[in-house]
Formats: sequence, structure tokens, C-alpha cells
Amino acid sequence: MNIPNDPAILVSYLNTQLRDFYPSLEEFCKTNDCDMQEIIDKLARIGYVYDAGQNRFK
Repeated sequence: MNIPNDPAILVSYLNTQLRDFYPSLEEFCKTNDCDMQEIIDKLARIGYVYDAGQNRFK
């Protein structure tokens, strides 16, 4: 699956996917064959961190 490359679009896309379809970022990454740390690092560069309790980037 192709996920957005632009970090600003990626955060919106991920939060929607996490809210609607996946119980965790780990499950999203397993299902979509993504590198979880790469996503976390990319979004950290624009000030977002993953909140596992809320299952979203903020």
C-alpha cells in the first residue's frame, strides 16, 4: 500500500486510519508493511508524537 510521503498529509491520513480501522500504530504497520520507526521519526520532524493511549499522533 502506498501511504502519503508528505508529513503533513501523512499525519492526517494515519490519524484517520488509526481512528477508523486499526487498534494501534503497530497493527497499521504490520498490515501495511511499513516501518513504524520511520513513520515516528518522519512525523517527529514536524512536531508530532504518537500517543498510544489515544492511538493517534498529536
